[in-house]
Amino acid sequence: MICKLVSVLAVVLAVGHLSYAKIYFREDFSDADWSKRWIQSQHSGKEYGDFKWTAGKFYGNEDKDKGIQTTTDARFYAISAKFEDNAYTNDGKDLVIQFSVKHEQNIDCGGGYVKVFDCSLDQTSLHGESPYLIMFGPDICGPGTKKVHVIFNYKGKNLLTTKEIRCKDDVFTHIYRLVVKPDNTYKVLIDGEVVEKGELEKDWAFLEPKKIKDPEAKKPEDWDDRAKIDDESDTKPEDWEQPEYIADPDATKPEDWDDEMDGEWEPPQINNPAYKGEWKPKQIDNPAYKGPWVHPEVDNPAYVADTNLYLQKDVCAVGFDLWQVKAGTIFDNVLITDSEQEADEIQDEILNSTVKDEKIMKDKLDEEEKKATESEKKTDDKEDDDKEEETKEEEEDEHEHEEL
Repeated sequence: MICKLVSVLAVVLAVGHLSYAKIYFREDFSDADWSKRWIQSQHSGKEYGDFKWTAGKFYGNEDKDKGIQTTTDARFYAISAKFEDNAYTNDGKDLVIQFSVKHEQNIDCGGGYVKVFDCSLDQTSLHGESPYLIMFGPDICGPGTKKVHVIFNYKGKNLLTTKEIRCKDDVFTHIYRLVVKPDNTYKVLIDGEVVEKGELEKDWAFLEPKKIKDPEAKKPEDWDDRAKIDDESDTKPEDWEQPEYIADPDATKPEDWDDEMDGEWEPPQINNPAYKGEWKPKQIDNPAYKGPWVHPEVDNPAYVADTNLYLQKDVCAVGFDLWQVKAGTIFDNVLITDSEQEADEIQDEILNSTVKDEKIMKDKLDEEEKKATESEKKTDDKEDDDKEEETKEEEEDEHEHEEL
């Protein structure tokens, strides 16, 4: 009887979860009509690249794994889609942003992030200066920049995290997820693993600092923060002073040295082994040492608490607005929801099928390419050997002709 009650309770909880969880936006680019749902920017003054609907060169399932791929090097890209149900707010709920990125081209420099917008977004004029609510995802440029951006717009300012979050930099599909909670905490996951987490107020400069240095406080004049002082009883040894360089005692005047022509000969200088450097008295503990002076802090009158740092009141659209030096990135599986469980289900399916299978296909392609390269090299080597043999025969024929 107890087991039955537990089973019924589990079903009720599961149904309860499904009834409250909601997906606000999902795009897996599974059909050719994706281009009707996504609007390409026509903003003037910039040359935008086009997106291609493809699964790329290696994949798990060619139809299922299709996404949109950047196509042209050194281009801006700007495309966006609005939610079918218009705006939503995450008031009192989790905000979960998840999408997959595949830098198939082994990107050297370019963005791979998504932006979340409010309803004021003009999709046909989307560009780098268009206001956004959140920017999240990988950004790579050379060996020095391989980070995950997490940027919040707060009162008109774009705030970067103080944490350094490293992104993946290989050619396979990776799933990036940002979770923002009503208790003003967050976490960042890559392929289901938490790579960073914490409090919004601590890891972004949303607010003025709670404490500031007391403007009225000053270090006392008699405060001695020297841990060590010179020993006044210490004296410099009488033989301490020695020149740093001396004449080389082993040097001799060259036999062909002409004083009238070359001037007076002087032996070269060498380091003096007796030189001890600048003398300084030994250090002893300072009896008057009080330790480092710490500037006292007071409450900052400019600090105003905000319990709604997490809150986005008007979430309406998502988009890719970025620059890539080397194109070829495939974006897919875009999800905005209030449920990590929903995100987990989609993520697990991708990791257990797409990612595993695309790695198998990539290994096969690499092996085929290796064999083709080796075969081509053998062919080239044989052609070189044949040419060398022909040249040798021609030289021998020419030599015989000369002898005749």
